[in-house]
Amino acid sequence: MPEESPHCPNCGSALDVGAPACPTCGAAVGPPSLPAAAAVGPALDPGPTAEPLDAPPAPRPEPKPAARRPGPAGPNPFAAELSRRLARLAQWGEAAQPLGVEIPTLPVWAEEAARTAPAPEPWVEVVRGIERIAQKRIVTAFEEWEKRTRARLTRLEAYAVDSRLERDQIEDVLHAARTGDLAQALSTFHQVDRVVTLKEHHLDQAREELERVVALLKDMSALGIDPPHDPNEVAEDLAAELRAGKLASLKQQIRALRLQSVNRLKSVLPRYISEYGDYLLEERTHGVATELEALELARGAREFFRGRPEEGLRRLRALQQKHGMPPSHASRPVAHRR
Repeated sequence: MPEESPHCPNCGSALDVGAPACPTCGAAVGPPSLPAAAAVGPALDPGPTAEPLDAPPAPRPEPKPAARRPGPAGPNPFAAELSRRLARLAQWGEAAQPLGVEIPTLPVWAEEAARTAPAPEPWVEVVRGIERIAQKRIVTAFEEWEKRTRARLTRLEAYAVDSRLERDQIEDVLHAARTGDLAQALSTFHQVDRVVTLKEHHLDQAREELERVVALLKDMSALGIDPPHDPNEVAEDLAAELRAGKLASLKQQIRALRLQSVNRLKSVLPRYISEYGDYLLEERTHGVATELEALELARGAREFFRGRPEEGLRRLRALQQKHGMPPSHASRPVAHRR
C-alpha cells in the first residue's frame, strides 16, 4: 500500500515528502509522522543513544599515578664541598708543621656520616668550627714566630745584612692569617723563613771559617811554626769585615790566608813531626811511656796530609800542651809577618 502524502496542518494542502514549509500558506511543516504501521507496531529498544557528531567528547577520568618504588638516594650536594674543605685543612696542617701547630681533623666515621647525611647543615657547621679553631691556632703560632724572626733579623742587621723586605713580609703574613687567607699566609711564611735561614747560614759559615783560620794561625804559632800573619791582627781585621757585611770579600781573604798557611805547613810540618818523633823516642829510651803520644802524633800527621790541616794541628797542639815541646822548638822564637 503506497504511503499517504502528508498535508499541511494549517491549510490542508498536500505537501511533498520532506518539504520544510507549505507551498500554499508558507507555514512551517514539522518532520513527517511515522507510518501508521510503525505507530501501532511493537516498541523496539532503540539501544544506546548516539551522541551528536559535533558534540565534544566526554571527559575521561584521569588514571591514578602508579605508586613509585623508593630508589637509591641521590648524591649529597655537600659531599663535594666537604671533600674540598677537608683537603684544605690537610694542606694547612702540613704547611703549619714547622710552626708546631696541630690542626684538628674530622674522624673517619664523622666524615662518612657527613657525606651521606640527608640534612648536611649540622655537619657544615662542624667543619666551619674546625676551620675557625685551625685559624686561631695558626694566628697564635704566627705571633710567636714573629717575635723569634724579628730577633733573628736584628742579629743579621748587626752584621749589615739587609732585612727590610723580610720585615715587610712578616706583616703580610700576620695580616693574611688574621683575615682568613691562611694559604697565602703559610706560603709567605715559608718564603720568609727560608730566606732568613739562608742568610743566617751564610753569616754563620763566614764566622766559622774566620774562627778556623785564626785558630790555624794560633796553632802554628803555638807549635813554634812561623805563621804567615799575626793571628791577633788577622782576627781583628776579619771581624771588622764580618761586621760590615762584606761576606764575599771576607771569604776571599780567608781562602788566601788558609792557602798561605797550608803551603807553609807543607814545607815545615814534616820536619816538625820528625823532630817530635825523635823527641818521643828519646824519652822512651829513658823509661818514659810514650806509646799514646806517638799514636796521637801519627793521627795529627795523618789528618794534615788528608787535607784537614785545622784538625791535624789541633791534635799536635794538644799533644804539645800535654807532653811539652821538643827542645829544638822550645827555644825558637816565632816571628810574625804582615
